[in-house]
Amino acid sequence: MRLALREARRGVGRTSPNPTVGAVIVSARGRLLSKGWHRAAGCPHAEIEALRNLARPGVARGVSLYVTLEPCSTQGRTPPCVDAIIAAGVARVIVGAIDPNPAHAGRGLDRLRAAGIEVIPGILAAEAAALNRAFNKWIVTGLPLVIAKCALSLDGRITRLPREGPWLTSERSRLHAHRLRAQVDAILIGAGTLRADNPRLTIRGIRPAPNRQPWRVVLTRSGDLPPHSHLFTDEHRDRTLVYKKRSLTAVLRDLGRRGITSVLIEGGAQILGEVFDRRLVDRVCLYVAPLLLGGPAVAIGGRGTASPVIAVPEYRRIGSDLLLSGDVCYPAG
Repeated sequence: MRLALREARRGVGRTSPNPTVGAVIVSARGRLLSKGWHRAAGCPHAEIEALRNLARPGVARGVSLYVTLEPCSTQGRTPPCVDAIIAAGVARVIVGAIDPNPAHAGRGLDRLRAAGIEVIPGILAAEAAALNRAFNKWIVTGLPLVIAKCALSLDGRITRLPREGPWLTSERSRLHAHRLRAQVDAILIGAGTLRADNPRLTIRGIRPAPNRQPWRVVLTRSGDLPPHSHLFTDEHRDRTLVYKKRSLTAVLRDLGRRGITSVLIEGGAQILGEVFDRRLVDRVCLYVAPLLLGGPAVAIGGRGTASPVIAVPEYRRIGSDLLLSGDVCYPAG
């Protein structure tokens, strides 16, 4: 299953609005026969990739199939995977996570059992489910996963003096942030950030998946936006969405209807504060620079009424900076 998880990770940032899935086929004697991973929505699923990668037809009879997510049992962009698994003569299917869609959960496993196939679910289930946080939330609620990202000083500030340059964090941290952009479906900012920084919100310095440019979302009250901004004039201008006088919840719901399963909030302080106050943030990625800046420009504004907690914080040193990340929990009430 760990090998299947490794295969699934190859699809991170490529498969939305589908989940990332990996599969491995092993002989009755435990010999690795083939591997597969889901490459993009509309492409064959991981199980089908693994079956097609077998050395010769018919060799699947009696084998074990390890797959990180319950095989699909319904017709979508592709036929149901359970039909192909049954037809191939697979003897045993070992599954990581169960399909999170309440309408489908367990149906694929039931069909496999009805066909006489041994089914073992729940192997490394937590790791398998964590691979698809965004898909899991979107398929159940219709809302995208919301990640709050910002760079800040040790005292929670974001603005340096002009002579010190525009960046708080190191080049390595900025490269990591571009990798984060490559894993989400959309990047959201407020009109103030657009006017002040004229950002591109593109993926730079890495090699993303082909045609992988997240949607760029701008929230504005007045609609008074500079027309010559990069977001409206560059080669990705058709990937820019503007929402005027819409609540954050309404915007997220509309993005979910568009098949956007994850949104990276990149500021500014007012937007970040509001998404926390409204308890909309699911995960944080905070790049903390070893600086003390002072001044009034805080990284996160708002009223501070939600009192979010990072349940299991993860710490990673990136050059001289510290990346603090983790899933957000809110107290009851």
